[in-house]
Amino acid sequence: MSLLLLAAALWAGPAAAAGPDPPADWSRPIREGGRFRNPGEDAGKGVLDFLRWRWGRLWKSIPGPEAYRFPRVHADPSRLRAPGDAPSVTWIGHATVLLQVAGRNLLTDPHFSGRASPVGWAGPRRVVPPGVPLADLPPIHGVLISHDHYDSLDRPTIQALLRRPGGGATVFFVPLGLGPWLRDLGARRVVELDWWEAATLDGLRVTAVPAKHWSKRALLGRNRTLWAGWVVEAPGLRFYFAGDTGYDPALFREIGRRLGPFDLAAIPIGAYEPRWFMAPYHVTPEEALRIHLDVGARRSVAIHWGTFILTDEPLDEPPRRLARARAAAGLPPGAFVVLRHGETLRLPAPAAQATPGP
Repeated sequence: MSLLLLAAALWAGPAAAAGPDPPADWSRPIREGGRFRNPGEDAGKGVLDFLRWRWGRLWKSIPGPEAYRFPRVHADPSRLRAPGDAPSVTWIGHATVLLQVAGRNLLTDPHFSGRASPVGWAGPRRVVPPGVPLADLPPIHGVLISHDHYDSLDRPTIQALLRRPGGGATVFFVPLGLGPWLRDLGARRVVELDWWEAATLDGLRVTAVPAKHWSKRALLGRNRTLWAGWVVEAPGLRFYFAGDTGYDPALFREIGRRLGPFDLAAIPIGAYEPRWFMAPYHVTPEEALRIHLDVGARRSVAIHWGTFILTDEPLDEPPRRLARARAAAGLPPGAFVVLRHGETLRLPAPAAQATPGP
């Protein structure tokens, strides 16, 4: 019971906002008393909601990690270190992808630990090892962090990245408020951005974009730091990483209008049940497909599934639902791809691509 109460304190979502909310305007997050809030948010989920979910979960038959055998691809480290001219993404697991473009290597929400938890002896256990071991990664030039939850921001992984040869030169792009946490771990190059703010990395343009989520890492830290998705613009490639998010068509159409269309997007498809609890902040596979269409992605890859058992749906259900939704929309399988852990998707080299729009 003490572990359950600790989890409730750390993982329960934002409390209900006082008073009526303004119409959703995704040009900026709402700031109130040193905390952030999503535009148009009327009420969030609190500790009692979390305990209600966990109590109901006791009576459900939810398969454990031993029930799953996901195929893996053993990526060739030499190929990752010399990827050639074609942009590529390699799915390492959960929300972690390796983006290789224009001679630069970027990681999204890097997580290589055995648990998504503040402690190493409890919490969601990894079902599939990282598709690429951390030791096999090429030099990492940039890291994109979406928010501070333990399945997206992992202290041991960040420390390990900083200890690698050249790790001190890695640039960490984070939403507002997360800079001090990274610097305390020894990161020397940290860029904090608000929604729609941009910075550069060796010729790449990196922009923080809105996401419909929340943050909490410490007992009293609810929504003290911002959450975001990321857009990377490089010669011949526009890449969108959605991070963790709920669905709001106005949000994603605005991202597409401002920065799209995208050659490639990484969109979450898992951690969505029960809907009464998860709907504000996690999308279903069907909603993920809508995001793909809303932002104008030519191709998308599925993330945030198949690695940690965080919610109530079977861990292997999201790809099946995505396939049905994709077929119902009349899209070919290659439009929204489900990669195996460690699998790489390569895009045409920039010379063969059309010039991105403004």
